[in-house]
Amino acid sequence: MNTTKKSKLIIKSLKPDKSDKDKADKSNNFNNSNIFNNINRINNIGNFSKYFTIFSLIISLFTCMISLTGCSDKKSSVSDTGFYFDTAVTITLYNANETTLKECFKICDKYEKLFSNTIESSDISKINANSKSEKYTTVSNETIELIKAGIHYGDISNGKFDITIGYLSELWNFSGDSPKVPDNTSIENIITHIDYNNISINGNEVLLTDSEAKLDLGGIAKGYIADKLKEYLKKQNISKGIINLGGNILLIGSKPDNSNYNIGLQKPFGSDDDVIAIVNANDLSIVTSGIYERYFYENDKLYHHILNTSTGYPEENNLLAVTIISKSSTDGDGLSTSAYLLGLEDGMNLIESIDGVEAVFIDKDYKLHLSSGLKLKDNVLTLKSKE
Repeated sequence: MNTTKKSKLIIKSLKPDKSDKDKADKSNNFNNSNIFNNINRINNIGNFSKYFTIFSLIISLFTCMISLTGCSDKKSSVSDTGFYFDTAVTITLYNANETTLKECFKICDKYEKLFSNTIESSDISKINANSKSEKYTTVSNETIELIKAGIHYGDISNGKFDITIGYLSELWNFSGDSPKVPDNTSIENIITHIDYNNISINGNEVLLTDSEAKLDLGGIAKGYIADKLKEYLKKQNISKGIINLGGNILLIGSKPDNSNYNIGLQKPFGSDDDVIAIVNANDLSIVTSGIYERYFYENDKLYHHILNTSTGYPEENNLLAVTIISKSSTDGDGLSTSAYLLGLEDGMNLIESIDGVEAVFIDKDYKLHLSSGLKLKDNVLTLKSKE
């Protein structure tokens, strides 16, 4: 899958002062119109590095300590951690039972078997294999929905986000034990086959018209699955909880005491608990793409995992990370990577053009650049009131 790894988010017990909290509560009336109303979306399944797994487990530990952030009744909560998509998945629900929680992990298992390109029987693996023989593959409605979401993000990012990146991701092998810079000839050959416009969809049938291309839905898969989990839980009348898919945080309502959650944004290249800002919010998705979680040095130069599909090399700009705050976690996945690849100016313009989506860009001087709907006070980020 695409090596676009989402960076760690930490649940914090820090509480802003009352005035900020009151304003934050009012401001969380987020616009329900996200950028792709008919598509619930995803990120990173497949070849995650062992380092990502470690970071995800750390996130899970923080999630399991949610009670420290103001949960007043531990007995009413259920929480468990599973391992899917090569990462830890932690789900914590309030006023729910174990049966509902177990069903959530069944949903994760279902989508892993559809979307993973490391499982030969998955829809994505079948598409990649059959396309070499110029054969269409019949796939599930969810797979079609996800591929169309990927195409959408390619469109709005001017091709910067491309779900046919599979072979380039494999070539760089950031998940390997000893990654190194590939030879330039191989890179130049592969990038000529990266073009999401070569995806042909006919009903529920899919074909890559370039047989040398490879689908990788890792850039949006986890967000899509998180959205599907929340959709299921809403139908079960579960109104409070946290879904944590390897760092993609999707909040269901508020905390049990009806206050907002405080989600810490990790400081790039800082220690595990070094937070650069706190997002005070409820019922939202918070997803970060950053260059500091998977990288290596060669000849004193840092090479990170967010790849520019035009050059075949890691994107070079002045950014360390982009965090997306939105209703849809699929939006968070697709837009965090897209905005990073577009850079600060074009990336911010994209975010400002989309209702119900906000962003935090962190540049290499560790300065925070906020979209117009956010405000920062005492290191706490809240949504501006819409009066």
